[in-house]
Amino acid sequence: MSDPGNDPQQRYRQFVDLMPLTLALAGLPPSEHPRYYTEDQVMARAMVIKHAYKAAKATLREAIEK
Repeated sequence: MSDPGNDPQQRYRQFVDLMPLTLALAGLPPSEHPRYYTEDQVMARAMVIKHAYKAAKATLREAIEK
């Protein structure tokens, strides 16, 4: 049997399931159409989302362990 932690479908499902919490934690305002972000702005927003995703995963782990 394969390790569930290495299953790409399971990791993707977890990513999708955590997306609402991730975006809420990130607190980023939505883009104003047709506003386009510079490459630096996109990278900054991506970094915020990455950190928020890590926080969402930690929150989920903590909630499950208790």
